[in-house]
Amino acid sequence: AGRFVAEKAKIDGYFPDVVRPKAARIGALIQDTAARAFDAGVKIGFGTDMGVGPHGDNAREFLYMVEAGIPAATALQAATIRAAEVLGVDDQGVVEAGKRADIIAMPGNPVADINAVMDVDFVMKDGQV
Repeated sequence: AGRFVAEKAKIDGYFPDVVRPKAARIGALIQDTAARAFDAGVKIGFGTDMGVGPHGDNAREFLYMVEAGIPAATALQAATIRAAEVLGVDDQGVVEAGKRADIIAMPGNPVADINAVMDVDFVMKDGQV
C-alpha cells in the first residue's frame, strides 16, 4: 500500500496537493518498518487488505519485502504458514494430509528470483484448478 501511494503521489492530480507530500514519503517508511520488524524477529503474515491499490497486484508485495531485506523464502512463508499462524488457523497454510491450503505454481524458482511470483501459471483453490 505504501509503495502504491508513493508512486501515485508522483502523478499530478492523483491526490490533492495537501496529501501528496505524505503519500510520497510513505512507501520508504513502510518498507523500512517491515525491514526493522523482520530484523527484530516479528512474525510477518502476508495480507490481502491493501485497499488502496487494484486487487491482483498483491504479488508485488513479495518483491517489496525482498527489497526491504527479507529473504525470499521468508517472504513466501509469510503468505502461507506464517499467515496461518498469525491468524490462528492451525489446519491451513501447508500442503499436508488433513490440512487445507490453496496452491500456486510458476515457472522458475521464486526463492532464487522473487520476480517469478509475477508469472503464476497454475492456481488451485479449494481443490479446484
